[in-house]
Amino acid sequence: MVSPSNHERAVRHFYDMSAQKLSSPERKQVLLLALCQALLLTNTVILMAVNALVGYMLAENKMWATLPAMTYVIGSAVAAMPASAWMRRVGRRSGFMHGSVLAMIGACICATAVMMKSFWGVCLGTFFIGCYNATGALYRFAAADAVTGDNKARAISLVLAGGILGGLLGPESAKISKDWLGVTYAGTYLSLVAFAVLALALQSRLQLPAIAAATFDKPVRPLSVIARQPKFVVAVLAAALGYGVMNLLMVATPLAMSFCGHPFKEGVFVLEWHVVGMFLPSFFTGDLIKRFGAVKIIIVGVLLNVVAVGINLSGVTVAHFWFGLVVLGVGWNFMFIGGTTLLTETYEPHEKTRVQGFNDMLVFATMAVSSSSAGLLVNARGWEMVNYSALPAIAIAFFAASALLWANSRQKVLSLTR
Repeated sequence: MVSPSNHERAVRHFYDMSAQKLSSPERKQVLLLALCQALLLTNTVILMAVNALVGYMLAENKMWATLPAMTYVIGSAVAAMPASAWMRRVGRRSGFMHGSVLAMIGACICATAVMMKSFWGVCLGTFFIGCYNATGALYRFAAADAVTGDNKARAISLVLAGGILGGLLGPESAKISKDWLGVTYAGTYLSLVAFAVLALALQSRLQLPAIAAATFDKPVRPLSVIARQPKFVVAVLAAALGYGVMNLLMVATPLAMSFCGHPFKEGVFVLEWHVVGMFLPSFFTGDLIKRFGAVKIIIVGVLLNVVAVGINLSGVTVAHFWFGLVVLGVGWNFMFIGGTTLLTETYEPHEKTRVQGFNDMLVFATMAVSSSSAGLLVNARGWEMVNYSALPAIAIAFFAASALLWANSRQKVLSLTR
């Protein structure tokens, strides 16, 4: 296995190479946002590792084992549009800082609930942490605002690449803090407070451009008008279904591995490499999108999802779980960054907060459905059915992106013949 020090050196090397094309002020803001993303993903990975297991430990009906994971995503979905609206009022930096405070509150509630053996208390706490996730999900859009020219895809990719550090810190923190307070997993939830405090310190140093306000000569279009654009439809489907499929398989993995007799440390190992698969390609995805276009990269991501399902269905060894989730992570990366980049082409500057919030609400709503389905499916039907259930969503994303690619190609041909 590659040591964490080697991981960190590799991340630093790739970041320095990828950020060279940004100006010095842009690099500073993108780096701060990437570090914030790292801390956000540290929280997320810790929750990925323990939420379903805590739910299974505390729930009277084991079919609801993944409900704490679902309430985390519901919190994200509920807070997505209010978070965007709040940032329009107080600015990105203040909005991000308020999200970190919600994370601290949620983490304390979760730790207390575990010690009191309260299943519903854990669900309440993860809801608050989900609200923090909704604010943090806007880091990528803040990065797009922080750069000029055609560097938006690169900035988005570099910020999401911060998730690699979260993939390293999260699993190790989950293992170390598991028995801190004498009650299994209580200390794990409490450790999230420290990461939120660090995020708060970094967020206070952000200097981001003001969010554009609506002008009289450019009225804000209704969301229904914006949502009818083919680009918008494909962008949302790529992000929402990419996240939904990834979340469905990821949430079910710790339980599935437990049912297969694999120890907790092996499940943490698989999740660690899944997160590396999710974010390591970010150092290249922006350049790939710039060269080939967002739609083609989305399609490649969809096909990687198919490959991941095939690997998962071929066996239940640790190697199968590991390889399947690494490929799944890369597929998610291509779909999510491709979708995010495509979304930035569908709105005017003064419309962005409403559109971004609406997009993230749809993404998190899809994740909420997949989180609840994961527990029910893996308990009632097993790991195979979880994977088969992902195929319809993958097919929808593939046909939508392919249709847009065909329409764009046809339009180019017609323009050349005129």
